[in-house]
Amino acid sequence: MDAEERRRGILETARRSGSVDVGRLAADLGVSKETVRRDLNLLEGHGLVRRTHGGAHPVESAGFETTLAFRTTMHVPEKSRIAAAAAELLGDAETVFIDEGYTPQLIAAALPRDRPLTMVTSSLVTAGALTSTENVTVLLLGGRVRGGTLATVDHWATRMLSGFVIDLAYVGANGISREYGLTTPDPAVSEIKSQVLRNARRRIFSGVHTKFGAVSFCRFAAVTEFEAIVTDAGLSASEAHRYSLLGPEVIRV
Repeated sequence: MDAEERRRGILETARRSGSVDVGRLAADLGVSKETVRRDLNLLEGHGLVRRTHGGAHPVESAGFETTLAFRTTMHVPEKSRIAAAAAELLGDAETVFIDEGYTPQLIAAALPRDRPLTMVTSSLVTAGALTSTENVTVLLLGGRVRGGTLATVDHWATRMLSGFVIDLAYVGANGISREYGLTTPDPAVSEIKSQVLRNARRRIFSGVHTKFGAVSFCRFAAVTEFEAIVTDAGLSASEAHRYSLLGPEVIRV
């Protein structure tokens, strides 16, 4: 196979498996490790993968998005720490929006139950997990259900959201960058998130370090719109400081 076919195969493997290893790719493709490293560097330059020590993982983009089931297997310790730290920022909020995705699902589970809370969510999984929880009233947004994420979208959901005033919104994204802000591959998801931000008094972004620097198709918010960013220590202190200069407190756990 030529170089282009090889790189396409590497990208497909990364998306199928969630990550790739330089040594294993070299053996499978019959090329040197240095060739694989050059291929990964090129793919990273095009924003398709993010290099890690000894390999790479795929970056979600306009044409690629991981499923909720896959997300529950990746960076679980980091996501659990992020969720616990984000839940501590609840303050005196009484109405809370919980975004779709695995980290927001963990945040919902970590929120205190010492007083009544109304939780609004587009996530069927989160709503189902909360329905029997003491002191929690759950409002599930109606609309078309996306199969990969089990979350609702489209005009039914945005219309319902438009009638709410939300004290605190826990929002996720497929990518966050200082230049392009928060992005997601799907325009329908972008509209839900945009509507949430228009109606929320406070906004917190939570996400693992691999989302930083990644850019997807639809921009729905600027970094300046958030009071806090909660991530893991995989985001360097220097890069966290650069984000904090835009306004939000950056918490690394």
